[in-house]
Amino acid sequence: MVATPIGNLADIGLRALHVLSIADTVACEDTRHTAGLLQGYGLHKPLLALHEHNETEAAQTVVQRLQAGQRVAYVSDAGTPGVSDPGARLVAAVAAAGLRSVPIPGASSITALLSVAGHVGWSGQFVFNGFLSPKAAERQREVQQIGADARACVLLEAPHRIEALARDLASLGPRTVTVGRELTKQFEEVAQLPAHGLPDWLQGGAHRTRGEFVLMVHPLSADATSAGELDATALRTLDLLLAELPLKTAVRLCAEISGQPRNALYDAALARRKGNDEA
Repeated sequence: MVATPIGNLADIGLRALHVLSIADTVACEDTRHTAGLLQGYGLHKPLLALHEHNETEAAQTVVQRLQAGQRVAYVSDAGTPGVSDPGARLVAAVAAAGLRSVPIPGASSITALLSVAGHVGWSGQFVFNGFLSPKAAERQREVQQIGADARACVLLEAPHRIEALARDLASLGPRTVTVGRELTKQFEEVAQLPAHGLPDWLQGGAHRTRGEFVLMVHPLSADATSAGELDATALRTLDLLLAELPLKTAVRLCAEISGQPRNALYDAALARRKGNDEA
């Protein structure tokens, strides 16, 4: 399983080049794309198409070639196979045949973005959600779950859906988001802004909605939440609980549901109760 560059051809690993050079067959997501990639390194290999629409059947072909003693390398169009790309069914089929899959690591848009997000005090814990649902209602539900999680979250998105995702993420209010567009490519762009500013940022130029995207929704820190940066989803949850329960019980349950600091939620609850009393 060979990771390939996510844009800049110079990001290929020496081990990846060696494996591709000695492979008898290169199975790949797109034969035309991979032919061009190999040509860029001066390599010419027999190619076998293995993509999301034929992975189960093509995996058996790979297994047969491995059993015949061939060396088979698998690459997706960019990045690491099996990570939001085809490859998982192939690995499962190889394992079921009693054979071994070897990971050849390489460039990753996920770790590339995390390295420049610059969240001070970040513990390194994050959730990788990949591509959210293309269905609006389901995607909005997923965004609400992200907002209720205090950990960092990494998302991927395609250009034709980035505007819809940005509108949904805007519901997270002031929570910080780092956006990476076209990472490692000629027109690479990295920006950091509050979630509610994402739609406007995309409107900052026609080029902003082009290319591949990776986004990090920053974690919520105790300092941030104590400063009043509780996300919108947690506050909505708190309001619903306050309408039905005593203040302390509502705060305790909201902290358990949202994962956000109880002290910050308690202060927010007091402010809401005070505002309702004055009204």
